[in-house]
Parts: sequence; structure tokens; C-alpha cells
Amino acid sequence: MNTEISGIIALFVVTLLLAIPFGKYIARVYSGEKTLLDPVFNPIEKLFYRFSGIDANREMNWKEHLTALLGINFVWFFLSMFLLMNQGWLPLNPDGNPSMSPDLAFNTAISFIVNCNLQHYSGETGVSYLTQLIGLMYLHFVSAATGMAAGAVLFNAMRERQADKLGNFYNYFLKSCTRILLPLSIVVAIILTFNGTPMTFEGKDTITTLQGDLVQVSRGPAAAFVAIKHLGTNGGGFFGANSAHPLENPNYFTNAVEMVSQMIIPFAFIFALGYYLKRKKLAWSIFGVMTVGFLLLTIPTVIAEINGSPAIQHLGVAQPTGSMEGKEVRFGTAASGYWSIATTVISTGSVNSMHDSSMPLSGAMQLLAMMVNAFYGGCGVGLLNYYVFIILGVFISGLMVGRTPEFLGKKVEAREVKIAAVIAILHPLLILAGTAMAAYFAANNTAMGWWFNGNATGWLNNPGYHGFSEMLYEYTSSAANNGSGFEGLGDNNPFWNISTGIVLLLSRYLPIIGPVAIAGLLAGKKYIPESAGTLKTDTSTFAIMTFAVIAIIAALSFFPALALGPLAEHFTLFK
Repeated sequence: MNTEISGIIALFVVTLLLAIPFGKYIARVYSGEKTLLDPVFNPIEKLFYRFSGIDANREMNWKEHLTALLGINFVWFFLSMFLLMNQGWLPLNPDGNPSMSPDLAFNTAISFIVNCNLQHYSGETGVSYLTQLIGLMYLHFVSAATGMAAGAVLFNAMRERQADKLGNFYNYFLKSCTRILLPLSIVVAIILTFNGTPMTFEGKDTITTLQGDLVQVSRGPAAAFVAIKHLGTNGGGFFGANSAHPLENPNYFTNAVEMVSQMIIPFAFIFALGYYLKRKKLAWSIFGVMTVGFLLLTIPTVIAEINGSPAIQHLGVAQPTGSMEGKEVRFGTAASGYWSIATTVISTGSVNSMHDSSMPLSGAMQLLAMMVNAFYGGCGVGLLNYYVFIILGVFISGLMVGRTPEFLGKKVEAREVKIAAVIAILHPLLILAGTAMAAYFAANNTAMGWWFNGNATGWLNNPGYHGFSEMLYEYTSSAANNGSGFEGLGDNNPFWNISTGIVLLLSRYLPIIGPVAIAGLLAGKKYIPESAGTLKTDTSTFAIMTFAVIAIIAALSFFPALALGPLAEHFTLFK
């Protein structure tokens, strides 16, 4: 057990040590400085701009950035819908997987475009190789690059003393794909391939088991898919079991590689902010708050999974390996618990164990990680979410000291605070309203024709507290752009496909629009030099203030729901 703990500590330390220089590299990419990859990618990018007619040197204001972002996402949605609804007759479908129904295609297309990958289908049987590569893997790249480009706009707005123009969205977007995501994906995919992850266009293979039975095992071009699913904090599995599948994640070493892969860009983005603004102390302050939050979620989870169920212990049954239900022996309880919080904090959503089988306290921590949605976060958007809490923290701190709130030399006024408040309230609103609606229908066994196929209770494989947690988790995962799930919930039906699809749309784009709008508005204001009375935002005092704002908002918004679900279930184990 001590070895398992040492393993997860080593994973965190290695990720941090790699992220610091990588963050410096990201800052150089977005600031237009020379990098080692320029000779390789400069000609490719120029060719792309020539054929597309895009002028990468044209500066955009924050409204133009958002118009470009929303415009290309709108186009991707319709292209993805067409591919998903017609994959049955398109090529590269050796296993003959059928086309998706309109409601499932709607949910899947939105889910991958918004970097959530809430899979209401099983990977190896739900989509073809063409869809996996041309459709979904393409979206793995561009959805991550969209968030990173929005993060780069935020960097620019925070650095400029007074400016209306904040760089070019397409320039940031393409560089995110070519200079950051693609090189790392190639390295990780090669590592996975040499460790047993398949990379082939052949269909199912016939395998003879140790019992002498013949079984059909799905394979495909999985290594490339798995690499970018983690690096882009997408999380969508090539196979239905995601990274618990032995072909997606063959051994402890690949588990470590995938763990580092999903954490490195969110970590590096924080340090990139420090290098870009030349405010390293601010970056470390932000990283410190996020890390404290991460540890407060991770430690109880790992302990709960290592100790196992109190109810079983009361029966006098030993659990030497902890709570192993839903976990892979090759990873163990500690590594599985660590992954479950990392993937929910970072909004990757990939799993190497079944979260539905986690201890109730672990489930509460996984839910809380997504409910807070500001500790590390996804590629680029993690900082956007945290930026909202910075604005609220600056505003509250200004009220406490009787000064006009300022952040990086810009006055934070009513307009910016209102936008931040709306974005902060939107997240719990979408989660709690959706869960309340689903719980009402399930409790009353409401039949609404084609929505429920006649029986709302058919969703739940577990009654009581755990059944409520399953519904709460689904909307929380959707609102946090995470994609993991408590898979006891039967979610592939029109109600869940459409309702979570709507939540996915609102929870992806409004939290991007809000922070970019705030940053753009502040960038256009007159710069005020710091004085003795200026509130320093890179100190431990302000870091504690920001953490307090996050904790209070999360507690007030979500504690009642957590008390009805995983916390209530946790205390029943001690009866």
C-alpha cells in the first residue's frame, strides 16, 4: 500500500516538473517568439492560411474572437451530425456498426464539440473507424484548441495596459493544434503503441480464452485516439470501458503516461500565464490555490478506497486490498482513486475504474470536483473558470477595504462583476435544475411517450440515495464539460440525450463568453499604476480570499444536493 501511495505522489511531482518548462514553451508560442518547432510547422501553417484565406496577422477585439470561436463550432456541429447519422453506409466500418439515431447523434456531436465527450454509446459498437478518426478524434484536437485559444485571448487581455485588439483567434487556435497538441500526441501515441494499444484498421479479432472459448475482441486505431483524448482533456474512450479497458490502458506504465498526459497542459497553462505576463508569483499563487483544492478532494478519496466499506468491516470481513469493486487489479485502489479526482478536477472525464462503484465519500469528492470546476480545469478553460472567481474575490476584497476593486491595474466595475456573478450562478443552476427535473420524473414514474419509452424509472438500476447520485452526477458531468458518469444510469434515451445536450451547450459557451468579455472590457480601460493602497493579487492573503470565495459558493450551492445523495449513502454504511 505504501508503494501505491508513493506512485501517485511521484506522478504528481513528475507532472509538475514537466509542466513548468512546458508552460514557458506555451507562453513563447502564444507571444510569437521563436521555438524549436518553427521550421517544421511554419510552412504548414502558412499553407493552411493561404488555402483558407485567413489573415493571421489581423488583430481582433474580444467580440470578433468570440464570433470566430462560435462560428467554427457551429460548422463542426452540422458536419459531425451528418457523419454520425450516416456512418452505417460510409467506409471504414469493418464491424458494420449502425448509424446513430438523431437524438443520440445530437448529444454525441455536441458532447465532443464542447470537449465533454459524454458518451451515451459504447465506443467499439457505437461508432465506425471513420467516425472515430475523421469525426471524433478531429474534435478531440479542435475542441481542446478552442479552449486554449480562448485562454490565449485572456492572456493577451491581462497583459495589455490598454488595448482594444487582442491578437488573432485563428492564429492561437492553429498554433494550439500544431505546436502543442500534435507533437505531444505523437509521442504519447508511440509509447502506447509499443505497450500494446492497437493501431490498426482491421476489424474484430478472434481470441481463444484460457477456458478454450472463442471470443470476438474489438480493436482499431486506438493509440492515436487515446493520446489526444487525454492531452486535450477530452476523455472520450475508443472502447466502452474507457481507460479501464486493457487495450486502451494495458499496464501501470501506460496508466502513468495517461495520467501525466491529462494533467500536463492544465498545469502548464497556469505557468504559461506567469511567463506571458511576467508575473510568476501570480501563477504560483493560482497554482497553490488549485493544488490545495485538489489535495482536499484527493486525500479523502484515496483513503476511502484503500480502507474499503465500513459495512463489510463491521461483518468482520477483511479487505486487504481496499474497495476493489469496479477497479482493475493492474492499477489498484490508490491509483484508481487518484485518477478519479484528477479526471474530474481537470475535466478530462476518462476513467480507469467505474466511478459508480466508488465508495460514497469518493463519489461525493468526484462530484464536488466538477461542481467547483475551477481547480486546474480543462485545456485553457480551467483558467477562464478561475478568472471568474478572481473577479469576484477582487470585488469582495475591495468592499472590505473600502476601495474601488482593481485587478492588474484595471478598475473592476459593476458591469464586470455582474457578468462574473451570472457565470458563477449559471453552473449550479444548470446542475440543480436538471437534477430536480429528472428526480421528479423518476419519483413520479412519469411517462411522456417517446421521451421515456413509457417508464421513467427504467433509467435507474439503483434506488434511493445512490439513484439520486446517478442523476446528479450526469448533469454535473455535463455542466462541467467532464463526460464521466455513474454508469448505473440508463442515459441513452431521448430525454437524457436532449436535456444533457442543452446543458452541454450552455455550460461550454457561456463560461467562455463571460470571462473573455470581462477580460476584453478590462483591457480597454485606462491602466492605473499600482500604489501603496493597491490590493496585491499575487499574495497568499488574496489566494486565501479566492479559495474562500470558491468554497463558500460551492458549499451554499451544492451541499444540500450532496447531502441527499452520496453523503446520505455514506452514513448508511455505519448503521
